[in-house]
Amino acid sequence: MSMTTPPPLYRQLATHYRGAIEAGALQPGARMPSLRSLMRLHDISLSTALQLCRTLESDGWAEARERSGYFVRQPQRLRMARMDEPLAGLRPDPAQYVGIHGQVSDFVARRRAAKVRLNLSIARAAPQFYPAEELRAAMTRALRLRPDVVSSVPPLQGDPHFRSVIAQRAVAAGMAIAPDDVLVTNGCIEALNLALRAVAKPGDTIAVESPTFYGLLQVLESLGLRALEIPTSPQTGLSIEALELAVQTYGDIQALVVVPHLQNPLGSVMPDAHKERLVTLCDTHGIALIEDDTYTELLDAEGTPRALKSWDRTGNVLHCASMHKILAPGLRLGWITAGRWQARVEMLKYTQTRNNEILSQLGAGQFMGTGAYDRHLRRLRTALRGQRERTAEAIATYFPEDTRMNLPPGGLQLWVELPEGCSSAAVFDAALQEGIAIAPGWLFSNSARSDRFLRLNCGWPYDDGLDAALRRLGTLAGSAGFGG
Repeated sequence: MSMTTPPPLYRQLATHYRGAIEAGALQPGARMPSLRSLMRLHDISLSTALQLCRTLESDGWAEARERSGYFVRQPQRLRMARMDEPLAGLRPDPAQYVGIHGQVSDFVARRRAAKVRLNLSIARAAPQFYPAEELRAAMTRALRLRPDVVSSVPPLQGDPHFRSVIAQRAVAAGMAIAPDDVLVTNGCIEALNLALRAVAKPGDTIAVESPTFYGLLQVLESLGLRALEIPTSPQTGLSIEALELAVQTYGDIQALVVVPHLQNPLGSVMPDAHKERLVTLCDTHGIALIEDDTYTELLDAEGTPRALKSWDRTGNVLHCASMHKILAPGLRLGWITAGRWQARVEMLKYTQTRNNEILSQLGAGQFMGTGAYDRHLRRLRTALRGQRERTAEAIATYFPEDTRMNLPPGGLQLWVELPEGCSSAAVFDAALQEGIAIAPGWLFSNSARSDRFLRLNCGWPYDDGLDAALRRLGTLAGSAGFGG
C-alpha cells in the first residue's frame, strides 16, 4: 500500500473554511476574507486563494458578489428535509416471484430506442475518470511477459497474482481470506448468480433490501426465487428489526442479499454495530448472507470500512464484488469468496461459464498492486464528491418544494423523493422525449412504495448542459397532470 497523498492546498483550505461554516464560526451572509487577506493569512499565491474561493462557491458554501468579494452561504441542499425512516414494525409483504422482468425490459428497450443526449439512469462515472491508459500499458506489459496468454487455458479460479492482490486488499476490510478463496467471475452479477444458485433452489424465499437494485430482482426472477422486500433506511441500511419480524413471520428465508456500503439506490451505509448484529442474526437462523461489495471503494472515509465477511466465523457469508464501477466499466472483472459454499460455487462456475479470460486480470492485478491504484481511487472519490454536491444543489434549487433527497457519503448516485402527487413514471416518459434518461423508482421495488422516487447518476462532469437538464427535470417534476 502506498502512503496517502494529501489533497491540494486549496482543497485543504476549502475544507478548513467549510468546517468553520458548519461549526457556525462563519455565519451565512458574512463576508469571506478577501483574496489579499487569504494570501497573507495562509502564505499562499493569488491563484491558490482564488481556487480556494471558487471551490467553496462550486460546493455551495460561498457566493461571489460583483465588486464585493465572496460571502458565506448555506447550500440549498442542506435545507431540504431528510427522508423518512422505514416503518420497521409493519409486517412485510408476502414473498413473491417478483414479476419485474417485463418492466425492466420495457425500460431498457425504450431507453435504447430513444435519442438520449444525457444518460442519468446509469450508475457509472464518465470514461475520463478511469485509468484507461495505465490499464492499457499494464496489459501490454503482461502480453510481453506472457505471450502465450491468449493461447493457453487459464486456471478456473482466475489468475493467481490477481487473486493474491484481492486477498491482500481484503485485509484492510477486516477479512482474512487466502488467494485460493477468491474465484474470479464475470462481474458482480455473475458472483450474485453463483451465490444464489449455491444456497437456494427454485421456490425458495430470498430477503432483499427495499428498494434494491433492479438487476438483482431480475436475477431472482430468472432463478425462480421469491423476493421478500425488507424496509431499508436511507441512512443506516437494511432494518434489522424488520428482518427479525420477517424471520418470525415467515421462518423460511433461505438467504439475504445486502449492500452494506453505499446501497443501491439509497446510498446508505450500515454502521458496524448493525453489520455485526446482522451477521449473528443470519448465522443463528441459518440464513445465508450474500454481501454485495460493489461500491465500498467509492466511500468518502478515512480507511476502509469493515466488510460483513470480517465478522463471519462459520463461513455463512458469501462476499461478492467487482471492478466495474471503480476501475474499468469495460472489464467484466468480479469475484466471490463463498465461505462454506466455496466448492459448490466453483463447480457451478465451471458448469455455467467455465474459465474467465485472463488478460484483463493480468493488467488489473499489475495496476492494483501499485500505489497508482490508490491514487486513482482518491482522484475518483474527489471528483464524484464535487459532482454529487453540485447535482444535489441543483435539485434543491430547481425541483418542486417538498422534494427530499438522500446525500450519501460517497458513490455515483442520488436518490430523490418527489412531492406527493408526482409520478416517477410520468417524469421518466416526459424526460425521455427530451433526450434525458433517468431511472424511475418503480424499477427498484415490486411494490408501489418507490413510485415517487428517482435515481440520478452523478458520474458525469458538471457543466452547463447538465445544469440545464436538471433544471428541466425539476420543471417536469413540478408540471401539472403528473398525479400518481
